[in-house]
Amino acid sequence: MLRFFALFLAMQALLFGIELTPWVQQYFVVPWTDAIAGISASLVTVFDPNVAAAGKVLRSTSNGFAVSIEAGCNGVEATIVLIAAVLAFPAPWRSKMIGLAAGIFAVQGLNIVRVISLFYLGQWDADVFEWAHLYVWQALIMLDVLIVWLVWVRTLPRPDASSRHEPPAPPGAPGNASPAIAAPG
Repeated sequence: MLRFFALFLAMQALLFGIELTPWVQQYFVVPWTDAIAGISASLVTVFDPNVAAAGKVLRSTSNGFAVSIEAGCNGVEATIVLIAAVLAFPAPWRSKMIGLAAGIFAVQGLNIVRVISLFYLGQWDADVFEWAHLYVWQALIMLDVLIVWLVWVRTLPRPDASSRHEPPAPPGAPGNASPAIAAPG
């Protein structure tokens, strides 16, 4: 467990450090954030045609209200925590790749729900928007990461009892057959 925790912290430090580099910001984080706004707008326009996205901004064309998806709200940081947890955990690589694919999809899917809900909460009530943005959704996204990771861990194959290296039971111990000796009669 200590090894997992140390690897988890080291991977987070490494991944957060990489995320902050100008190259990663320019070629991954900014385009990703713009894509989140675009996907959110595409989903919302099915029900509300008065929504548009421009870069990282999701805006209502009818009333002018807009939200800008900033760092911390694009799901990248939550995804980094998930990636670090999955990679640090002792599991087969195939299981890790499946866990990462499903987990990233789940975290980013919930993040899109977050963006859309905040977009409408902001149009309804600024105080509720701030509270939901700063407290409710921050906690829910990290809770999502934890739940996704725990579900993934529960799906991992369990080692066989025969593959464990247990010492043999002493002769005569329960469950250990010993040869029967016939008593003279």
